[in-house]
Amino acid sequence: MNAIVGALNHSLRVPLAAELHSRPFLRLDAPEAITHLAVYHGVESGPPQAHSQHVLLGALCEHFGVAAPRPGASHFFHDFGSFSLKWECHTEFATYTVTASLAQDIAPQEAFSHMPLAYLPASWLAQLAGRLMAAAHVALVKGDADASSLPKVFERSLLARSSVMQGAELWSDFAIQADGFSRFVIRDIGMRELQAGRLVQRVLEIETYRMMSLLGLPAARAVGRELDRVEAELAELADAMVATDMAQPDQGNGDEGRLLEQITRLAARMEKLSLANGYRFSASRAYFRIVRARIEELREVRIEGTPTVEEFMERRLEPAMHTCEATGARQEALGRRIADTNDLLRTRVGIVQEMQNRRILESLNARAAQQLRLQLAVEGLSVAAISYYLVGLLGYAGKAAKAAGLPLNPDLALGLMVPLVAGAVWLAQRRVHHKIKKSH
Repeated sequence: MNAIVGALNHSLRVPLAAELHSRPFLRLDAPEAITHLAVYHGVESGPPQAHSQHVLLGALCEHFGVAAPRPGASHFFHDFGSFSLKWECHTEFATYTVTASLAQDIAPQEAFSHMPLAYLPASWLAQLAGRLMAAAHVALVKGDADASSLPKVFERSLLARSSVMQGAELWSDFAIQADGFSRFVIRDIGMRELQAGRLVQRVLEIETYRMMSLLGLPAARAVGRELDRVEAELAELADAMVATDMAQPDQGNGDEGRLLEQITRLAARMEKLSLANGYRFSASRAYFRIVRARIEELREVRIEGTPTVEEFMERRLEPAMHTCEATGARQEALGRRIADTNDLLRTRVGIVQEMQNRRILESLNARAAQQLRLQLAVEGLSVAAISYYLVGLLGYAGKAAKAAGLPLNPDLALGLMVPLVAGAVWLAQRRVHHKIKKSH
């Protein structure tokens, strides 16, 4: 029966069903220390950069004599004895989450001196140079531990603190400390089984996706400056269009062509900006939505005197995301304005060309009328010339007849024949013209 069902399966049924279980939560019990690293590889350089994450993981596994996951894997977990490692590969980055148990009686402020980062080889950490996007230490401690000295763990005075998931407290200032890591303290006040692992993962995802979403902010600032320049050039071009006189196409044709070249160049610059930053802005919006979703999953309850994580993000992160969204919208709007201006300018060029074509046609008509008048004049001369030659031939014939003895006065006969010959020649030419018109 199993073989029959297996034969009926769609080729993607099993991997798609396994996707829901591909990244399980960590099993954590307080007290526990967690170190989290997010290594950026980007998407612009393509699959070879994503492959480098598997090479990094393979080097780490080789150092400890552990088999690395197969190429193309997106998740890996292994218990190394003194610590555990969870690895996940995403579109633009990969995360390494290292966990280790702490002494039962350890104070929260002392937990950060026993982070599992120390288990990772220094030579391997050196390979992350220039690619570390997020780095965080998390101390998961018992709720009965003394929390009075917890604010001293953080270097910033402004802390975010709240009760989360109906069984824990979350503390952080979301700042990079002197050791290069951001810090989080989670106090287990009564969490149920597996709840600690879900909470830690959500906190780490908030930190990671927060940093990834902010990647769009420098791009938004750079694009904003470029958009300022493009808008200024577009305004100058619009003024030049208004100043161009369409009533004199012969004088304005060069100006229209120059303006069309400028608007085409502006359109190309906008297309380049969109291609270079469109993905970044879309990714920032997607990451920000994940951050907001993870904050909602915390189910925060305010602790009087300190802001919640949601309030902290609304004050610090949302303005940056609004800047990215506004810049993206401004970029799209400016692109549409340039396209509209381009269409308008091409319409103007078309109108100018039509005016020029009309003037050319008028000139051709005038020349045709002139040629017709010349043709009529030539036809009159040709009738006279042909008649002259015909009358001359008839004169020779009359003289020959008189010499032959016929009773004929050549001069009188020739004079009488002139109007008849001229009329016959004229009628013959008219008949030829009439046949030509019918043939066309």
